[in-house]
Amino acid sequence: MMTNQTMMQFFEWYLPENGLHWKRAAAQAAELRKIGINMVWLPPAYKGAAGRASVGYDVYDMYDLGEFDQKGGTATKYGKKEDYLAAVKTLQREGIQVLCDVVLNHRMGADDTEQVSVIEGLDGDRGQDISGQRQITAWTKFIFPGRAGAYSDFQWNASHFSGTDWDAAAKQNGIFRFLGKPWNRETDSEKGNYDYLMGADLDTDNPEVIQETRNWGKWYQDTVHMDGFRMDAVKHISFAFCRDWLAAMREQKKDLYVIGEYWSHEVGKLTHYLEATGRALSLFDVPLHFRFLEAATSNGNFDLSRLFENTLTAADPACSVTFVDNHDTQPGQALCSFIPAWFKPIAYALILLRDQGTPCVFYGDYYGIPHDGVPPVPQLDRLIKIRERYAYGPEHLFFDDSSLVGFTREGVGERPDSGAAVILTDGAGGSKRMYVGQRLAGQTMLDALGHVTGTTVIDGNGWGTFSVQGGSVSVWLTESALKYLYLNI
Repeated sequence: MMTNQTMMQFFEWYLPENGLHWKRAAAQAAELRKIGINMVWLPPAYKGAAGRASVGYDVYDMYDLGEFDQKGGTATKYGKKEDYLAAVKTLQREGIQVLCDVVLNHRMGADDTEQVSVIEGLDGDRGQDISGQRQITAWTKFIFPGRAGAYSDFQWNASHFSGTDWDAAAKQNGIFRFLGKPWNRETDSEKGNYDYLMGADLDTDNPEVIQETRNWGKWYQDTVHMDGFRMDAVKHISFAFCRDWLAAMREQKKDLYVIGEYWSHEVGKLTHYLEATGRALSLFDVPLHFRFLEAATSNGNFDLSRLFENTLTAADPACSVTFVDNHDTQPGQALCSFIPAWFKPIAYALILLRDQGTPCVFYGDYYGIPHDGVPPVPQLDRLIKIRERYAYGPEHLFFDDSSLVGFTREGVGERPDSGAAVILTDGAGGSKRMYVGQRLAGQTMLDALGHVTGTTVIDGNGWGTFSVQGGSVSVWLTESALKYLYLNI
């Protein structure tokens, strides 16, 4: 029987630094599967420069999965290696695929410094030099004394990097490109060239770097047996390097599912990346996230009929991963663009119940963010379950009004109670006549979210009239479907 793919990002930025998250993931596996989650994206599992306080993006040692006494301890923020591997196995045993977060752009927390000849560039335009050749003291030597050569004897030095942002001797920040090392030619064009992001930037033209990242990736697959990857900051890494690295990873697992984070509101940049990489991975639909934010903060003046215009979901739905928020957009983070609470159920109904795109649910929306007093999104578990059981069949869009829009799913025969009508508004409440298909003719439908009382009966031609309250969303299901939800969610 067909089943919709639904992912959860199983972390947020401010999780407790108690080393229990991998155990938490294992403990929640059965519940996640029950509500309809069948794919989980786990945070970076390797040792970061901040040790126990590291969220995982300040990569120090990718071979240390919470096993060696480095950076102040053995465990990572999320736990020890054995807990990590156990969590992956438990999730998979529940029928949940596991994606592991991969950061291939930079290294941080080096063990020693080196003297490096550099040329300083303008931060706003990395193609423009603002100094002649000079020497800096750079943190570029990674010898991993706590691991002592276990799994790999590769050690990183200045030859493996193309730049950094800190001169330790002068105690000066800057964009320092190592002499003889050009920035990658094919990266995002923001700031002239956005190869450099943070830390010691990998030189992905260096044959030793290419080979070591492949060796590590294959070791990681052999160790964890994940189902795929979430690749961080792909706009800062040579497009060809990512394409070729993934090809090497698929030598071990052909059906490896991969999502890239290309943070841009310009859909043309995302489609260009997909073309440049031979569509080797999917991308998060960042433009759609910003459309949600605009709709939620426009005081009812946003044209909902054009909500999906200039989004990846509209341009290339097969490669689009839709989301409402994530660890970067939550309060307190550099890319903070958190969707207001009133619009969250609307946004989730749009990504979970439509036919296009693969939705990703944010941990902070499902469980809340105690650090900032953010509660869970109401009825999110119900929306996920509705997707799993009922959001099937041909889709019909009724995006024909600037503030009151809807869509329907006809359902499929192999799921007898499937089919749904979704109606939403950023203004006053109202009703809309929509076609749900003759398969549902004669059926009585009700609002599964309980916002609207009463029923509607689908006529012989497959049409019904569906209502919604102001600034809200309603999801209409058949009586039998609703009975199941009442008993199971």
